[in-house]
Amino acid sequence: MIATATVPGCWVAGYSRLERERPDAPGARWLAQLRRVGMERFSVLGIPDPHQEEWRKTNVSPIARVAFEPANGAGGNTATLAQAREQLARLAAAGIAAPALVFINGIYAAELSDLSGLPEGIEAGSLAQAASDRRDLVEAHLGTVAADLTPFTALNTAFLRDGVFVHLASTAQSATPVHLVFLTARGVHPLACHPRVLVVAEPGSRGRLVEVHAGVESLSPPAAAGGPVALFVNPVTEIVLSSGSVLDYDVVQPMAGREWRIASLGARIGPQASFSSRSICLGGPLVRNDVRAVLEAEGASCTLDGLFLVRSGEHVDNHTVIDHARPGGTSRELYKGILASGGRGVFDGKIVVRPDARKTDAMQANRNLLLADDAVMDTLPKLEILNNDVKCKHAATIGRLDETAVFYLRSRAVGVEEARRILIQAFADEVIGRLPAEPLRAPLSAAVTDLLAAGPEAGGRT
Repeated sequence: MIATATVPGCWVAGYSRLERERPDAPGARWLAQLRRVGMERFSVLGIPDPHQEEWRKTNVSPIARVAFEPANGAGGNTATLAQAREQLARLAAAGIAAPALVFINGIYAAELSDLSGLPEGIEAGSLAQAASDRRDLVEAHLGTVAADLTPFTALNTAFLRDGVFVHLASTAQSATPVHLVFLTARGVHPLACHPRVLVVAEPGSRGRLVEVHAGVESLSPPAAAGGPVALFVNPVTEIVLSSGSVLDYDVVQPMAGREWRIASLGARIGPQASFSSRSICLGGPLVRNDVRAVLEAEGASCTLDGLFLVRSGEHVDNHTVIDHARPGGTSRELYKGILASGGRGVFDGKIVVRPDARKTDAMQANRNLLLADDAVMDTLPKLEILNNDVKCKHAATIGRLDETAVFYLRSRAVGVEEARRILIQAFADEVIGRLPAEPLRAPLSAAVTDLLAAGPEAGGRT
Protein backbone atom coordinates (compact mmCIF):
# COMPACT_ATOMS: atom_id res chain seq x y z
CA MET A 1 0.00 0.00 0.00
CA ILE A 2 1.43 3.38 -1.03
CA ALA A 3 0.86 6.17 1.49
CA THR A 4 -0.54 9.25 -0.21
CA ALA A 5 -0.69 11.86 2.56
CA THR A 6 2.25 13.87 1.23
CA VAL A 7 1.79 13.16 -2.48
CA PRO A 8 -0.39 15.29 -4.78
CA GLY A 9 -3.31 13.26 -6.10
CA CYS A 10 -2.26 13.75 -9.73
CA TRP A 11 0.98 11.84 -9.08
CA VAL A 12 -0.83 8.92 -7.46
CA ALA A 13 -3.41 8.72 -10.25
CA GLY A 14 -0.77 9.11 -12.96
CA TYR A 15 1.43 6.41 -11.45
CA SER A 16 -1.46 3.95 -11.12
CA ARG A 17 -2.62 4.60 -14.67
CA LEU A 18 0.84 4.16 -16.15
CA GLU A 19 1.42 0.92 -14.28
CA ARG A 20 -1.76 -0.45 -15.82
CA GLU A 21 -0.94 0.78 -19.32
CA ARG A 22 2.79 0.26 -19.85
CA PRO A 23 3.84 -3.31 -20.57
CA ASP A 24 7.46 -4.04 -19.79
CA ALA A 25 9.42 -6.34 -22.05
CA PRO A 26 9.56 -9.89 -20.63
CA GLY A 27 13.20 -9.36 -19.67
CA ALA A 28 12.50 -6.08 -17.93
CA ARG A 29 9.55 -6.81 -15.65
CA TRP A 30 11.83 -6.09 -12.71
CA LEU A 31 11.39 -2.41 -13.60
CA ALA A 32 7.88 -2.46 -12.15
CA GLN A 33 9.32 -3.25 -8.71
CA LEU A 34 11.92 -0.50 -9.10
CA ARG A 35 9.20 1.99 -9.97
CA ARG A 36 7.11 0.89 -7.00
CA VAL A 37 10.04 1.43 -4.66
CA GLY A 38 10.46 4.90 -6.14
CA MET A 39 6.81 5.77 -5.59
CA GLU A 40 6.87 4.44 -2.04
CA ARG A 41 9.98 6.49 -1.33
CA PHE A 42 8.41 9.63 -2.78
CA SER A 43 5.22 9.04 -0.78
CA VAL A 44 7.33 9.27 2.37
CA LEU A 45 9.39 12.29 1.31
CA GLY A 46 6.78 14.27 -0.63
CA ILE A 47 7.34 17.68 -2.20
CA PRO A 48 9.97 19.55 -0.15
CA ASP A 49 9.00 22.77 1.57
CA PRO A 50 11.10 25.83 2.50
CA HIS A 51 11.22 24.74 6.15
CA GLN A 52 13.64 21.98 5.14
CA GLU A 53 17.25 23.14 5.30
CA GLU A 54 18.19 21.92 1.81
CA TRP A 55 15.21 23.74 0.26
CA ARG A 56 14.91 26.92 2.30
CA LYS A 57 16.23 29.09 -0.54
CA THR A 58 14.02 27.54 -3.22
CA ASN A 59 10.28 27.14 -2.85
CA VAL A 60 9.11 24.23 -5.03
CA SER A 61 5.68 23.93 -3.41
CA PRO A 62 3.97 25.51 -6.49
CA ILE A 63 4.73 22.24 -8.31
CA ALA A 64 2.32 20.48 -5.95
CA ARG A 65 -0.49 22.84 -6.90
CA VAL A 66 -0.56 21.92 -10.61
CA ALA A 67 -2.38 18.81 -11.84
CA PHE A 68 0.38 17.46 -14.07
CA GLU A 69 -0.18 14.52 -16.38
CA PRO A 70 2.67 12.15 -17.32
CA ALA A 71 4.07 13.16 -20.71
CA ASN A 72 4.40 10.75 -23.61
CA GLY A 73 6.73 11.03 -26.57
CA ALA A 74 5.67 12.30 -29.99
CA GLY A 75 3.32 9.33 -30.25
CA GLY A 76 3.16 9.64 -34.02
CA ASN A 77 2.08 13.29 -33.85
CA THR A 78 3.33 14.67 -37.16
CA ALA A 79 3.20 18.27 -35.96
CA THR A 80 5.44 17.50 -33.00
CA LEU A 81 7.87 15.57 -35.19
CA ALA A 82 8.04 18.41 -37.71
CA GLN A 83 8.73 20.95 -34.96
CA ALA A 84 11.32 18.60 -33.47
CA ARG A 85 13.13 18.36 -36.81
CA GLU A 86 13.22 22.16 -37.04
CA GLN A 87 14.74 22.38 -33.57
CA LEU A 88 17.28 19.67 -34.41
CA ALA A 89 18.32 21.65 -37.49
CA ARG A 90 18.96 24.69 -35.29
CA LEU A 91 20.94 22.56 -32.84
CA ALA A 92 22.97 21.07 -35.69
CA ALA A 93 24.00 24.60 -36.68
CA ALA A 94 25.23 25.02 -33.09
CA GLY A 95 27.39 21.90 -33.31
CA ILE A 96 24.96 19.28 -31.99
CA ALA A 97 25.20 16.66 -34.72
CA ALA A 98 25.56 12.90 -35.18
CA PRO A 99 26.05 10.70 -33.33
CA ALA A 100 22.94 11.84 -31.46
CA LEU A 101 20.16 10.17 -29.51
CA VAL A 102 16.94 12.20 -29.55
CA PHE A 103 14.16 12.03 -26.97
CA ILE A 104 10.79 13.77 -26.95
CA ASN A 105 9.43 14.28 -23.45
CA GLY A 106 11.82 11.63 -22.22
CA ILE A 107 10.85 8.94 -24.77
CA TYR A 108 13.38 7.71 -27.33
CA ALA A 109 12.62 8.90 -30.87
CA ALA A 110 14.39 6.44 -33.16
CA GLU A 111 13.13 8.23 -36.28
CA LEU A 112 14.96 11.42 -35.21
CA SER A 113 18.12 9.83 -33.85
CA ASP A 114 21.30 9.34 -35.84
CA LEU A 115 23.89 6.94 -34.46
CA SER A 116 26.10 6.96 -37.53
CA GLY A 117 29.67 7.46 -36.49
CA LEU A 118 29.16 6.10 -32.99
CA PRO A 119 32.71 5.63 -31.66
CA GLU A 120 34.08 2.12 -31.37
CA GLY A 121 33.39 0.54 -28.02
CA ILE A 122 30.44 2.82 -27.18
CA GLU A 123 26.93 1.38 -27.05
CA ALA A 124 24.08 3.89 -26.82
CA GLY A 125 20.33 3.65 -27.14
CA SER A 126 16.98 3.41 -25.41
CA LEU A 127 17.09 2.63 -21.70
CA ALA A 128 13.78 0.75 -21.94
CA GLN A 129 15.28 -1.57 -24.56
CA ALA A 130 18.54 -1.95 -22.64
CA ALA A 131 16.61 -2.92 -19.50
CA SER A 132 15.71 -6.11 -21.35
CA ASP A 133 18.70 -6.63 -23.69
CA ARG A 134 21.39 -5.60 -21.18
CA ARG A 135 19.62 -6.44 -17.95
CA ASP A 136 22.85 -7.43 -16.20
CA LEU A 137 24.30 -3.94 -16.51
CA VAL A 138 21.13 -1.91 -16.18
CA GLU A 139 19.69 -3.72 -13.17
CA ALA A 140 23.05 -3.60 -11.39
CA HIS A 141 23.30 0.20 -11.58
CA LEU A 142 19.93 1.81 -12.30
CA GLY A 143 18.62 3.53 -9.19
CA THR A 144 21.80 2.96 -7.16
CA VAL A 145 23.71 6.21 -7.77
CA ALA A 146 21.13 8.99 -7.48
CA ALA A 147 18.44 7.17 -5.52
CA ASP A 148 18.52 9.43 -2.46
CA LEU A 149 19.76 12.67 -4.00
CA THR A 150 16.40 14.48 -3.65
CA PRO A 151 12.72 13.48 -3.40
CA PHE A 152 12.46 14.25 -7.10
CA THR A 153 14.85 11.44 -8.01
CA ALA A 154 12.40 9.04 -6.36
CA LEU A 155 9.57 10.65 -8.35
CA ASN A 156 11.58 10.17 -11.56
CA THR A 157 12.06 6.49 -10.73
CA ALA A 158 8.34 6.07 -10.03
CA PHE A 159 7.52 7.37 -13.53
CA LEU A 160 10.48 5.74 -15.28
CA ARG A 161 9.47 4.75 -18.77
CA ASP A 162 12.46 5.32 -21.03
CA GLY A 163 15.71 7.23 -21.24
CA VAL A 164 19.32 6.88 -22.30
CA PHE A 165 21.63 3.94 -21.75
CA VAL A 166 25.30 4.46 -22.61
CA HIS A 167 27.89 1.76 -22.11
CA LEU A 168 31.59 2.43 -22.62
CA ALA A 169 33.53 -0.79 -23.11
CA SER A 170 37.20 -0.90 -22.17
CA THR A 171 37.99 -0.51 -25.88
CA ALA A 172 36.27 2.90 -26.02
CA GLN A 173 38.99 5.52 -26.44
CA SER A 174 37.24 8.38 -28.20
CA ALA A 175 37.06 12.16 -27.86
CA THR A 176 34.17 12.32 -30.35
CA PRO A 177 31.13 13.62 -28.45
CA VAL A 178 27.94 11.58 -28.36
CA HIS A 179 25.00 13.97 -28.13
CA LEU A 180 21.95 13.28 -25.95
CA VAL A 181 19.19 15.62 -27.11
CA PHE A 182 16.09 15.99 -24.93
CA LEU A 183 13.23 17.89 -26.57
CA THR A 184 10.22 18.96 -24.55
CA ALA A 185 6.81 19.79 -26.02
CA ARG A 186 3.82 21.17 -24.18
CA GLY A 187 0.42 19.60 -24.54
CA VAL A 188 -3.18 20.61 -24.04
CA HIS A 189 -2.86 19.90 -20.29
CA PRO A 190 0.05 20.53 -17.91
CA LEU A 191 2.65 17.84 -18.50
CA ALA A 192 5.47 16.35 -16.45
CA CYS A 193 8.29 14.39 -18.04
CA HIS A 194 11.00 12.45 -16.27
CA PRO A 195 14.03 11.80 -18.53
CA ARG A 196 16.55 9.26 -17.26
CA VAL A 197 20.21 8.74 -18.18
CA LEU A 198 22.40 5.79 -17.16
CA VAL A 199 26.09 5.77 -18.12
CA VAL A 200 28.34 2.82 -17.27
CA ALA A 201 32.06 3.10 -18.08
CA GLU A 202 34.22 -0.01 -17.97
CA PRO A 203 37.86 0.02 -16.71
CA GLY A 204 40.20 2.10 -18.84
CA SER A 205 37.50 3.51 -21.11
CA ARG A 206 37.38 7.10 -22.33
CA GLY A 207 34.41 9.00 -23.72
CA ARG A 208 32.62 12.32 -24.08
CA LEU A 209 28.89 12.99 -23.78
CA VAL A 210 27.00 16.24 -24.39
CA GLU A 211 23.47 16.47 -22.95
CA VAL A 212 21.31 19.22 -24.44
CA HIS A 213 17.79 20.18 -23.40
CA ALA A 214 15.68 22.22 -25.80
CA GLY A 215 12.04 23.03 -26.39
CA VAL A 216 9.76 22.66 -29.37
CA GLU A 217 6.74 24.82 -30.07
CA SER A 218 3.75 24.37 -27.81
CA LEU A 219 0.92 22.20 -29.11
CA SER A 220 -1.59 24.32 -27.19
CA PRO A 221 -2.26 28.08 -26.96
CA PRO A 222 0.14 29.90 -24.63
CA ALA A 223 -1.04 30.17 -21.06
CA ALA A 224 -2.42 33.53 -20.04
CA ALA A 225 -0.05 35.91 -18.34
CA GLY A 226 0.37 34.86 -14.75
CA GLY A 227 -1.15 31.44 -15.47
CA PRO A 228 0.36 28.16 -14.31
CA VAL A 229 3.51 26.78 -15.87
CA ALA A 230 2.36 23.96 -18.12
CA LEU A 231 5.54 21.88 -18.23
CA PHE A 232 7.63 20.30 -15.48
CA VAL A 233 10.87 18.54 -16.42
CA ASN A 234 12.55 16.26 -13.87
CA PRO A 235 15.69 14.68 -15.40
CA VAL A 236 17.92 12.27 -13.48
CA THR A 237 21.40 11.17 -14.57
CA GLU A 238 23.40 8.31 -13.04
CA ILE A 239 27.06 7.78 -13.93
CA VAL A 240 29.28 4.86 -12.89
CA LEU A 241 33.01 5.09 -13.63
CA SER A 242 35.16 2.01 -13.16
CA SER A 243 38.90 1.89 -12.55
CA GLY A 244 40.94 4.23 -14.76
CA SER A 245 38.00 5.39 -16.87
CA VAL A 246 37.68 8.99 -18.07
CA LEU A 247 34.40 10.73 -18.88
CA ASP A 248 33.64 14.29 -19.97
CA TYR A 249 29.97 15.12 -19.47
CA ASP A 250 28.60 18.49 -20.53
CA VAL A 251 25.03 19.66 -19.89
CA VAL A 252 23.32 22.60 -21.60
CA GLN A 253 19.82 23.41 -20.35
CA PRO A 254 17.64 24.71 -21.72
CA MET A 255 18.40 26.01 -25.23
CA ALA A 256 14.74 27.03 -25.46
CA GLY A 257 11.62 26.61 -23.38
CA ARG A 258 10.25 28.07 -20.14
CA GLU A 259 9.51 24.99 -18.07
CA TRP A 260 9.97 24.34 -14.39
CA ARG A 261 13.03 22.13 -14.07
CA ILE A 262 14.43 20.03 -11.20
CA ALA A 263 17.55 18.19 -12.40
CA SER A 264 19.66 15.64 -10.52
CA LEU A 265 23.02 14.11 -11.41
CA GLY A 266 24.88 11.48 -9.43
CA ALA A 267 28.36 10.15 -10.24
CA ARG A 268 30.25 7.28 -8.64
CA ILE A 269 33.97 7.55 -9.42
CA GLY A 270 36.23 4.53 -9.10
CA PRO A 271 40.01 4.17 -8.52
CA GLN A 272 42.14 6.46 -10.71
CA ALA A 273 38.99 7.38 -12.67
CA SER A 274 38.29 10.93 -13.78
CA PHE A 275 34.95 12.72 -14.18
CA SER A 276 34.62 16.21 -15.66
CA SER A 277 31.35 18.05 -16.09
CA ARG A 278 30.47 21.50 -17.40
CA SER A 279 26.92 22.72 -16.75
CA ILE A 280 25.44 25.68 -18.64
CA CYS A 281 22.02 26.87 -17.43
CA LEU A 282 20.36 29.62 -19.46
CA GLY A 283 17.76 30.42 -16.83
CA GLY A 284 14.12 29.59 -16.22
CA PRO A 285 11.22 30.52 -13.95
CA LEU A 286 12.17 27.77 -11.45
CA VAL A 287 15.37 25.75 -11.86
CA ARG A 288 17.11 23.52 -9.35
CA ASN A 289 20.23 21.53 -10.26
CA ASP A 290 21.55 18.92 -7.80
CA VAL A 291 24.92 17.28 -8.39
CA ARG A 292 26.57 14.70 -6.15
CA ALA A 293 29.91 13.15 -7.06
CA VAL A 294 31.37 10.46 -4.81
CA LEU A 295 35.08 9.75 -5.14
CA GLU A 296 34.72 6.26 -3.73
CA ALA A 297 38.20 4.89 -4.43
CA GLU A 298 41.82 5.94 -4.14
CA GLY A 299 43.14 8.38 -6.72
CA ALA A 300 39.76 9.43 -8.13
CA SER A 301 39.36 12.93 -9.54
CA CYS A 302 36.44 15.22 -10.32
CA THR A 303 35.97 18.60 -12.01
CA LEU A 304 32.68 20.48 -11.84
CA ASP A 305 32.27 23.74 -13.78
CA GLY A 306 29.03 25.67 -14.05
CA LEU A 307 27.64 28.87 -15.55
CA PHE A 308 24.09 30.08 -14.91
CA LEU A 309 22.25 33.12 -16.27
CA VAL A 310 19.28 34.60 -14.42
CA ARG A 311 16.83 37.16 -15.84
CA SER A 312 13.97 39.08 -14.27
CA GLY A 313 11.49 36.78 -12.54
CA GLU A 314 13.78 33.76 -12.81
CA HIS A 315 15.20 31.57 -10.04
CA VAL A 316 18.18 29.23 -10.50
CA ASP A 317 19.49 27.11 -7.60
CA ASN A 318 22.66 25.00 -7.86
CA HIS A 319 23.32 22.44 -5.12
CA THR A 320 26.55 20.43 -5.36
CA VAL A 321 28.30 17.87 -3.17
CA ILE A 322 31.75 16.45 -3.86
CA ASP A 323 32.33 13.58 -1.45
CA HIS A 324 35.92 12.41 -0.96
CA ALA A 325 35.57 8.97 0.55
CA ARG A 326 39.04 7.49 -0.04
CA PRO A 327 42.67 8.73 -0.05
CA GLY A 328 44.41 10.68 -2.78
CA GLY A 329 41.36 12.24 -4.39
CA THR A 330 41.44 15.51 -6.32
CA SER A 331 38.53 17.85 -7.06
CA ARG A 332 38.14 21.25 -8.67
CA GLU A 333 34.89 23.21 -8.75
CA LEU A 334 34.07 26.57 -10.35
CA TYR A 335 30.51 27.91 -10.61
CA LYS A 336 29.75 31.36 -12.03
CA GLY A 337 26.48 33.25 -12.04
CA ILE A 338 25.35 36.32 -13.99
CA LEU A 339 22.17 37.90 -12.67
CA ALA A 340 20.13 40.60 -14.37
CA SER A 341 17.60 42.93 -12.74
CA GLY A 342 14.92 41.04 -10.82
CA GLY A 343 16.68 37.66 -10.95
CA ARG A 344 17.59 35.40 -8.05
CA GLY A 345 20.33 32.77 -7.84
CA VAL A 346 21.51 30.25 -5.25
CA PHE A 347 24.75 28.32 -4.95
CA ASP A 348 25.03 25.76 -2.17
CA GLY A 349 28.21 23.76 -2.60
CA LYS A 350 29.75 21.31 -0.16
CA ILE A 351 33.05 19.45 -0.19
CA VAL A 352 33.12 16.48 2.17
CA VAL A 353 36.39 14.80 3.22
CA ARG A 354 35.87 11.50 5.03
CA PRO A 355 38.11 10.31 7.89
CA ASP A 356 39.93 7.87 5.60
CA ALA A 357 40.41 10.37 2.75
CA ARG A 358 44.03 11.34 3.42
CA LYS A 359 45.96 13.49 0.92
CA THR A 360 42.75 14.98 -0.50
CA ASP A 361 43.30 18.03 -2.71
CA ALA A 362 40.08 20.02 -3.17
CA MET A 363 39.28 23.54 -4.37
CA GLN A 364 35.89 25.22 -4.72
CA ALA A 365 35.00 28.67 -6.05
CA ASN A 366 31.72 30.46 -6.68
CA ARG A 367 31.83 33.86 -8.38
CA ASN A 368 28.74 35.92 -9.14
CA LEU A 369 28.19 39.07 -11.16
CA LEU A 370 25.16 41.25 -10.39
CA LEU A 371 24.02 43.53 -13.20
CA ALA A 372 21.50 45.44 -11.07
CA ASP A 373 20.81 46.37 -7.46
CA ASP A 374 17.64 44.28 -7.29
CA ALA A 375 19.34 41.06 -8.39
CA VAL A 376 19.68 38.66 -5.44
CA MET A 377 22.33 35.98 -4.98
CA ASP A 378 22.77 33.57 -2.05
CA THR A 379 26.06 31.71 -1.92
CA LEU A 380 26.78 29.05 0.69
CA PRO A 381 30.17 27.36 0.14
CA LYS A 382 30.93 24.65 2.69
CA LEU A 383 33.81 22.42 3.74
CA GLU A 384 33.20 19.38 5.94
CA ILE A 385 36.67 18.03 6.70
CA LEU A 386 37.08 14.99 8.93
CA ASN A 387 40.80 14.48 8.26
CA ASN A 388 43.75 16.78 8.94
CA ASP A 389 46.07 15.47 6.19
CA VAL A 390 44.40 17.40 3.36
CA LYS A 391 44.74 20.49 1.19
CA CYS A 392 41.32 22.16 0.80
CA LYS A 393 40.05 25.67 0.21
CA HIS A 394 37.01 27.51 -1.01
CA ALA A 395 36.05 31.03 -2.05
CA ALA A 396 32.90 32.96 -2.96
CA THR A 397 32.34 36.45 -4.33
CA ILE A 398 29.31 38.56 -5.21
CA GLY A 399 29.86 41.89 -6.92
CA ARG A 400 29.31 44.32 -9.74
CA LEU A 401 31.34 45.07 -12.82
CA ASP A 402 34.73 46.57 -12.09
CA GLU A 403 34.26 50.26 -12.83
CA THR A 404 38.02 50.67 -13.21
CA ALA A 405 38.00 48.10 -16.01
CA VAL A 406 35.02 49.84 -17.62
CA PHE A 407 36.86 53.17 -17.43
CA TYR A 408 39.99 51.62 -18.94
CA LEU A 409 38.06 50.32 -21.95
CA ARG A 410 36.22 53.63 -22.40
CA SER A 411 39.55 55.45 -22.39
CA ARG A 412 40.40 53.36 -25.47
CA ALA A 413 37.36 54.63 -27.38
CA VAL A 414 35.08 51.72 -26.41
CA GLY A 415 31.48 52.72 -25.71
CA VAL A 416 30.06 52.07 -22.26
CA GLU A 417 27.64 49.34 -23.37
CA GLU A 418 30.32 47.63 -25.44
CA ALA A 419 32.72 47.82 -22.50
CA ARG A 420 30.15 46.17 -20.26
CA ARG A 421 29.50 43.48 -22.88
CA ILE A 422 33.23 42.71 -23.19
CA LEU A 423 33.69 42.36 -19.45
CA ILE A 424 30.59 40.24 -18.94
CA GLN A 425 31.58 38.01 -21.86
CA ALA A 426 35.06 37.55 -20.43
CA PHE A 427 33.53 36.58 -17.08
CA ALA A 428 31.38 33.90 -18.73
CA ASP A 429 34.00 32.62 -21.16
CA GLU A 430 36.07 31.08 -18.38
CA VAL A 431 33.42 28.35 -18.32
CA ILE A 432 32.06 28.49 -21.90
CA GLY A 433 35.60 28.38 -23.28
CA ARG A 434 36.15 24.98 -21.67
CA LEU A 435 33.40 23.34 -23.73
CA PRO A 436 35.06 20.93 -26.18
CA ALA A 437 32.38 21.55 -28.86
CA GLU A 438 33.62 24.83 -30.29
CA PRO A 439 30.53 25.55 -32.47
CA LEU A 440 28.39 25.38 -29.33
CA ARG A 441 30.27 28.25 -27.73
CA ALA A 442 28.93 30.93 -30.11
CA PRO A 443 25.20 30.53 -29.29
CA LEU A 444 25.98 30.32 -25.59
CA SER A 445 28.05 33.49 -25.79
CA ALA A 446 25.14 35.10 -27.63
CA ALA A 447 22.85 34.15 -24.74
CA VAL A 448 25.16 36.02 -22.40
CA THR A 449 24.97 39.07 -24.65
CA ASP A 450 21.17 38.79 -24.74
CA LEU A 451 21.14 38.98 -20.96
CA LEU A 452 22.18 42.63 -21.24
CA ALA A 453 18.85 43.31 -22.91
CA ALA A 454 16.98 42.02 -19.86
CA GLY A 455 16.76 45.53 -18.49
CA PRO A 456 18.83 48.63 -17.76
CA GLU A 457 21.36 48.40 -15.02
CA ALA A 458 20.31 50.12 -11.84
CA GLY A 459 22.77 52.57 -10.48
CA GLY A 460 24.47 52.04 -7.18
CA ARG A 461 27.31 50.17 -5.61
CA THR A 462 30.31 48.78 -7.44
